[in-house]
Amino acid sequence: MSALAFRPVSITVRTLPVAGALQTTCRFKSGTCDLNHQRAAVQGKYKSIEELPGPSLATTAHWLFIKGYADRSHAMQVEHKKLYGPIWRSRFGPFEVVNVATADLIAQVIRQEGKYPVRTHLPHWKEYRDMRGQAYGLHVDTGPEWHRIRSVLNPKMLKLREVSAYSPVINEVVSDLLRRIYRLRQRSPDGTKVINLAEELYKFGFEGISSILFETRLRCLDDDVPQDTQKFIKAAGEMLTLSETVLFFPQWTRAFLPFWQRFVQAWDDLYNVAQKLIDQKVKDINGMVKKGEVVEGMYLTSLLSCRKLSLREIYISITELLLGGVDTTSNTMSWTLYHLARDPGSQDRLYREITSVCPGHQVPTTEDLAKMPYMKAVIKEILRLYPVVPGNGRLTVDNEVVVDNYLFPKMTQFHLCHYAASHDESEFPNAEKFLPERWLRGGERFQHHPYSSIPFGVGVRACLGKRVAELEMYFALSRLMQHFEVRAEAGAKDIKPKTRTLMIPRDPIHLHFISRK
Repeated sequence: MSALAFRPVSITVRTLPVAGALQTTCRFKSGTCDLNHQRAAVQGKYKSIEELPGPSLATTAHWLFIKGYADRSHAMQVEHKKLYGPIWRSRFGPFEVVNVATADLIAQVIRQEGKYPVRTHLPHWKEYRDMRGQAYGLHVDTGPEWHRIRSVLNPKMLKLREVSAYSPVINEVVSDLLRRIYRLRQRSPDGTKVINLAEELYKFGFEGISSILFETRLRCLDDDVPQDTQKFIKAAGEMLTLSETVLFFPQWTRAFLPFWQRFVQAWDDLYNVAQKLIDQKVKDINGMVKKGEVVEGMYLTSLLSCRKLSLREIYISITELLLGGVDTTSNTMSWTLYHLARDPGSQDRLYREITSVCPGHQVPTTEDLAKMPYMKAVIKEILRLYPVVPGNGRLTVDNEVVVDNYLFPKMTQFHLCHYAASHDESEFPNAEKFLPERWLRGGERFQHHPYSSIPFGVGVRACLGKRVAELEMYFALSRLMQHFEVRAEAGAKDIKPKTRTLMIPRDPIHLHFISRK
């Protein structure tokens, strides 16, 4: 049926980021259709997905398994961009993906994502939840149901004033991290070395986000970690490691390959520990109510008290928030200390800024952090170099999309290549170098495309835990610098990243923590 057969409610003219053309969009009661897109498709103005360059399935397999890019998919983005240009088509198992690898093309996709954007389908997550009778949550639910859950979770995670209330708890966890570093140093032969720093910072990230989400200390940074906490930590890492693997193996392989069973066990362990912690909080709140006491708390208490989500939805939502919050903090902190140890000038500048605001060992407040622009520039630069997730997805569920003069049908899966975009020399000269100054006013190329480095995503699908992760990193980094000068091992080799769903250090990071006088 012709689009003109509908009776329009309103007509607006706007400029869309599609080849710089003026687009006329008509909004109808039965939906929205872009007349220019339809006419252009008929007239052959736009190219089709079949005309995109890109590797075949066999070529992709060669890159992954013969050329050794299986755990370097971030680097493969850069190489494929050189070979095929900024937009190309690729195949992974049963999936066909359109890759976009510049800030401008990423922006074009995001600006057409619709009211209820979908990152990607996770059929194996959905299958697990159906099997266990669990709620779907943010990563599986779509449309209005996803939006309903997200709107309840947002306020106390993304509003700065609300997040600032978590500062005392975060600083308690940072204090535990400092004590942990002092203990580890004492056990080393020279009294300064901490081995496998990323593992310790993973425990810190886990403890920090758990303290906020569950309002309970899990004692991740103790020498004797409780058994349930150990199970929780192991299950989180196992699930993320297996998630990609399970996705690419067909269901009929589950009878003889171990991946699905291990994936299910990891999710079971995660969910069961989370459920146990939440149930205890429910019991505590009910006890307080019976005694006529005022119920006070933070994130979990707020969710339980508002009654806008079912208990099943809270179980899965809190578990997913935990999964998203640990690696962001731990990996970024690992890379930050690694680079500062190899760049004494940047470390000294950072130390001088921190101590000018908070002399000695004075514990910073959120107001103090606002006076530390260089520290924030350091974190931004690390996230540019090592985005926690090197790529993100968008699935065009509701409408056709035009990107770079190509017309893509509904249900096209886009891969937003954040790593390639944030390593683009046209946006970031000397892109492989650690240069925090590039984020300061007056620094070289301070003005970057707003989509050139978006490690937390953007729009309504942006990372829900962004504010909390930033606060954890700022408090931890500022206080570590107050206490220690960080130095690299003599003759230590460069550490490269690898991709395991997330970008992580390929090898253990060992650093010396020298006490400051």
